[in-house]
Amino acid sequence: MSSAGLAAPPSARRWRPPAFLLLPTLAALLAAALLLGAGSGPLFVPPDVAIGLLLKAAGLPVTPPATPQQETVLLVVRLPRVVLAALAGAGLATAGALLQGVFRNPLADPGLIGVSSGAALGAVAVIVLGVAPLGALTLPVAAFLTGLATASLVYRLAQRDGRTDITTMLLVGLATTALIGAVTGIFTFRANDPQLRSIVFWTLGGLSGALWRTVGVAAPFILLAVVLAPRLARPLNLFALGEIEARQAGVETEWVKRLTIVLAALATGAAVAVTGPIGFIGLIVPHLIRLLAGPDHRVVLPGSALGGSAFLVLADLIARTVVAPAEAPVGIITALAGAPFFLLLILQTRRRRSLLGG
Repeated sequence: MSSAGLAAPPSARRWRPPAFLLLPTLAALLAAALLLGAGSGPLFVPPDVAIGLLLKAAGLPVTPPATPQQETVLLVVRLPRVVLAALAGAGLATAGALLQGVFRNPLADPGLIGVSSGAALGAVAVIVLGVAPLGALTLPVAAFLTGLATASLVYRLAQRDGRTDITTMLLVGLATTALIGAVTGIFTFRANDPQLRSIVFWTLGGLSGALWRTVGVAAPFILLAVVLAPRLARPLNLFALGEIEARQAGVETEWVKRLTIVLAALATGAAVAVTGPIGFIGLIVPHLIRLLAGPDHRVVLPGSALGGSAFLVLADLIARTVVAPAEAPVGIITALAGAPFFLLLILQTRRRRSLLGG
C-alpha cells in the first residue's frame, strides 16, 4: 500500500496551534496562576498590590498600597506555598516527559522507576519510628534519599552486560514498587492512631506545610532537572525511531537512559519529599503538551515544566478554597481533574484508530 493510502482522513486530523506560541502562552498562564494563587484566600491581595509587594521584597523602591497583614500573608504564608507548588509541578511533569520519551510510551509516569513508592517508605518509616535528627526536615530528607535509592536499585537490576533494557526496567520497577508497598504496609500496620492520620495526610499529597526552608530543600534538585532536561531533546526525538535506530544515528543510548533516569529521579524525589505523592501531573501534562505541539521534545520538555507548574498552582488554589476554611488534599484535586481527562484521551485515541481503520 502506498504512503498516500495511509494518510489520515480530514476528520481524524487535529488542528495544532503554532509551536512558537505555546511556550509564551504557558509562561503567561503560569504568571497569572502564581498571582492568583498568591493573592486568593480569606485575605484577598489584589494583583497590583501583590506585584508591588514582590518588587518591594526584591529591593526596588516601590510603596504598594498594602496593609502589614497583607504583606505578611503574601510573603510569609502564601508565596512559599505557590513557589513550592510551581517547583513540584514542574519537576513531576518534566520527569513524566523524560520517562515517556525514553520508554517511548505515553502512559509512562514517574512512578514506574519506583521513586514515589520509595519516598513513601522513607516518609512512613520516619512517622512511625518517630526519629527526627534533622527536626522538621527529617521527613522530606528521608523521603528524598529512599526515593533515590529505590530508583538506583531499579536501574541496577535492569542492567545486563553494561546495557539497560527498558522493558526489564519497567518490570523491575513494578515488582520493586509492589515489594516496597508491602514494607510500607507493615509500617502502617504498626502505627498508632495519630501516626495513621499523619500517614494518610501525607500520602494524599498537600502543600499546607510549605515554608521557605522546604522550598530551599527541593529547589536545587528540581531546578537542576528542569534546566538539564532540554539537553536530552534531540536524543529523545531520535529514540522515537527506536533504540537501534537512535544508536545508528550517533546517540549514546546508555548515556541518554542513565541521565534521563537520574534527572527524573531527582525531580520526582525532591517533589514527592516535600509534597507527598501527587498523581497524574507527570502523566497528563506531557501528554497534553504533545497533543498541542506535537512530539518534538524541544517543545515538550519546557512546555511540560511550565504546564505542570501552572496546573499544580491552580490545583492547590482549588484545594485550599473549595472547602474553606478546611483544606482538601491537593492529590485529590489532581486525580479528579486528571482521571476524567485521561479517560477522554483514551476514548479519543480509540476513535482516531477506528477512523484510520486500525
